[in-house]
Amino acid sequence: MPEMHFHIRWPDGRREACYSPSLVVKDFLTVGESYALDDFVEKTRSALTIASERVREKYGFACSSATAQLARIETAAKRQDPGGLVTVETFES
Repeated sequence: MPEMHFHIRWPDGRREACYSPSLVVKDFLTVGESYALDDFVEKTRSALTIASERVREKYGFACSSATAQLARIETAAKRQDPGGLVTVETFES
């Protein structure tokens, strides 16, 4: 299963490399686009849930790395200005 990283910039300017066990993130996010914080969290929640389920279908168990990444995103989002934008900077596979 092809894994990838997607690099983002939070509203406070901090950059982060995020992990996905599947390329499905490319169906939800676009490089160069900025997303409202709540929209970004919802899109990544959807993408990482699908990615984790793809791992379950293939290997018989969910992807704990996808679940952990989602938890990090949700935690980081709570520390941001709710009106801020998250920018997707690059994809790396």
